[in-house]
Amino acid sequence: MKALVVREPGGTSVLRCEEIPDPVPGRRDVVIKVHACGVCFHDIVTRNGTLKAGVKMPCILGHEISGTVVEVGPDVRTFKAGDRVATVQRNHVCGECRFCRTGRETLCPERKFTGDWGLVGGYGELVAIEADNVARVPDEVDLTGASVVACTIGTILNAIREVGRLAPGETALVTGSGGGLGMAAIQLCRLAGARVIAQTTSPSKVDMLRSLGADEVIVHGRGEDFSEEVRRLTGGFGVDVAVDNVGTPLFQPTRKSIAVGGRWLLIGQLNGDFVPFNPAQLFLRNISMLSATSTTRKQLEDCLELVRRGQVKPIIDRELPLERAAEAHDLVERGAVAGRIVLRPNGMTP
Repeated sequence: MKALVVREPGGTSVLRCEEIPDPVPGRRDVVIKVHACGVCFHDIVTRNGTLKAGVKMPCILGHEISGTVVEVGPDVRTFKAGDRVATVQRNHVCGECRFCRTGRETLCPERKFTGDWGLVGGYGELVAIEADNVARVPDEVDLTGASVVACTIGTILNAIREVGRLAPGETALVTGSGGGLGMAAIQLCRLAGARVIAQTTSPSKVDMLRSLGADEVIVHGRGEDFSEEVRRLTGGFGVDVAVDNVGTPLFQPTRKSIAVGGRWLLIGQLNGDFVPFNPAQLFLRNISMLSATSTTRKQLEDCLELVRRGQVKPIIDRELPLERAAEAHDLVERGAVAGRIVLRPNGMTP
């Protein structure tokens, strides 16, 4: 099969197209012909070496995958050839640890993140994923949009429903609102009954953010402190929940935007930098710092159902052939994407 293989960390030049053997399904695997694979900032930090934990090169990037099952392993009972499917962000969990047994397989100590560990990723024509990490896509849901549901919509659902417990009538701040996670966060926070304040450095995205449900949009220059505007919009109180998709670059303005008793949901981190802060800045105001990572299969199934009903929609900026992955990475790094770019490893036919 054709795939983009990363053999050492670096710039976009390390994305090299190669012919490698087709995957052979293990006992619990489904082999998927990849229809679409989203380009996440996680792919960038894996490729450039910022992310090191859990990475084993050479690797095939890409964890936002949809496609059609072409083969299944002998122990697979839930899928068959021809099924339309999407994956969560992992290709392996043990299925037996205390996390897997309680519906928290995102924390499984044996988990392998698809696209980080070896030649198992969506930047290729075929991929083998354990069936525990795959969900069936409803007929009414487009396969291209389905590819990004787990990482964008699912991660946010995990954050605001299971971890942050966002409640109707609360106010939520969404950082990095012009990206895939941010656009999903606006929709899900609004669906949860919250007032939504979106933060962006891209004036061109304001109308789209409002159309997705943002009540207020704060536009500012890179490096500028937007917390005073958040305070103004909330009558001096700040927000109940910060859905933080950016991390270190916006750490201080986000911290100053949170109300007494608020929850800070850490989801994204765009660089490898650390940030110093005084813990008293949080505990004296009873602010909880929480985190959410990845998506369970149940959460993916719930999100696909929300998409089927039309209550939430995946936002696709554009589709590109696999050979233009370097261009996609460049656009994502520059913040020039509204939503997600998806790659089409098997060509651009519908």
